Amino acid sequence: MATGRNVMRAVRVSEFGGPEVLKLLSDVLLPNPKENQVLIKVHACGVNPVETYIRSGTHARKPALPYTPGTDVAGVIEAVGAHVTVFKKGDRVFTNGTISGGYADYTVAAADTVFPLSDKLDFKQGAAIGIPYFTAYRALFQKGHAKPGETVLVHGASGGVGIATCQIARAYGLKVLGTAGTEEGMNLVLRNGAHKMFNHREADYVDKIKEFSAVQGVDVIIEMLANVNLATDLQLLSPGGRVMIVGSRGPIEIYPRDTMMKESSIIGVSLFCATKKSMHECETALLAGIEAGWLKPVVGPEYPLEKVAKAHELLINSSGALGKMVLLI
Repeated sequence: MATGRNVMRAVRVSEFGGPEVLKLLSDVLLPNPKENQVLIKVHACGVNPVETYIRSGTHARKPALPYTPGTDVAGVIEAVGAHVTVFKKGDRVFTNGTISGGYADYTVAAADTVFPLSDKLDFKQGAAIGIPYFTAYRALFQKGHAKPGETVLVHGASGGVGIATCQIARAYGLKVLGTAGTEEGMNLVLRNGAHKMFNHREADYVDKIKEFSAVQGVDVIIEMLANVNLATDLQLLSPGGRVMIVGSRGPIEIYPRDTMMKESSIIGVSLFCATKKSMHECETALLAGIEAGWLKPVVGPEYPLEKVAKAHELLINSSGALGKMVLLI
């Protein structure tokens, strides 16, 4: 916390634009938890691609200005609002949503978006759970209807959502294929659930996937960059196969007949559309995964709050992801 008991450091966005609009201020008023809310002393906050799109003004969701980004924090309960009985001051927690924003010394969150952080995980790992793991579970099972024994291909498997998807899919009995752009990334994913990896920078990597998946094809594809891969994805699917669109950075032209020949589906995935019931299902499955020991977030690049603009720039422009990017508060 900055000087004075009622102010703190927080990143504020006062206009939409590039990473330079992220301004770290030291005199932001400390938020107060209201009914069914908690105040969290933030130790780490995950950085998600969607936050860069919202900051740039290109996302459908445009928060009222000024605002503080960040949904996935891990830290310690500082205070609780009225009617909160499941948490107390001093509890270690993580979130999949905040009210006042996570790029800050303190944040307020609704109690039903806050979860106990196991002693098995540190704060950086706690900050890497939220959007990546909830998205991965939703894409695989709630929207993709994946079943044990099916084959899943995770495009861009070395990032936060990709590694989460591989860990979950492996734990639930799927055959897990992945792509990454570096040898280091491929090895990282192999250590985190993938049975087989392919380098998407190789010109013939699609042919290698086709050869490996043989006649049957791939049942579910988790797609992080649909504007590049969607047309090819349709060629890789099994009959009745599903492409789950988790990320896209632009338009793409596809041949609709490719979906007709195999009765395949293209399905968008967004946590913003998830009901409370759906989120509770995700929560239950993921907390069980932490307890069982297979849910182990891989933390990648780490930046102090002062370097938030650099973090946003590199998240989009880096040559290859290696785990989940987090801010250290």
